[in-house]
Amino acid sequence: MSKPYVRLDKQDAAVLLVDHQTGLLSLVRDIEPDKFKNNVLALSDLAKYFHLPTILTTSFETGPNGPLIPELKEQFPDAPYIARPGNINAWDNEDFVNAVKATGKKQLIIAGVVTEVCVAFPALSAIEEGFEVFVVADASGTFDPITRDAAWRRMEQAGVQLMTWFGVACELHRDWRNDIEGLAALFSNHIPDYRNLMTSYDRLTQKG
Repeated sequence: MSKPYVRLDKQDAAVLLVDHQTGLLSLVRDIEPDKFKNNVLALSDLAKYFHLPTILTTSFETGPNGPLIPELKEQFPDAPYIARPGNINAWDNEDFVNAVKATGKKQLIIAGVVTEVCVAFPALSAIEEGFEVFVVADASGTFDPITRDAAWRRMEQAGVQLMTWFGVACELHRDWRNDIEGLAALFSNHIPDYRNLMTSYDRLTQKG
């Protein structure tokens, strides 16, 4: 059954970065490692660009899951950072849920590792509590396409929208007249072909 188009609104969205930890990243096999990390950092860059409230969380970081990747800590030094002592589902952690609700936003953009657990569990829990949930598929990863696809189907059936970081950025931006250089620079930093596009544009407009 088709559902009405719910579009992202930069005034009503928050970003949840769940368990992008050094140990867990070694499990990601459904996306090339360099490409995956680029996608995660692109998502964090667009969260910063659009001034979206961002929450960082880790699971059992003193164990094999490891610490949060340093780039995210550096990008959001003042963001809520919830190091869960053992909760597998971030939504089972009271501090995490309180941080999410404190944003006052009803749209949650979620990405994490691994897709079928660290992403799917809080996404499904948030849907259950009435949030609109958008999972960034290419900034979430796992060890096997079968488990990823099963998680995607489970989330979609519950009403989660699957997107990519580029789609998220464009839907938040809405209109190029809002800004060209800033968002184009973000795209160029993460998509080599987009850098070529902007180089051509600069030459045509005699900026380069």
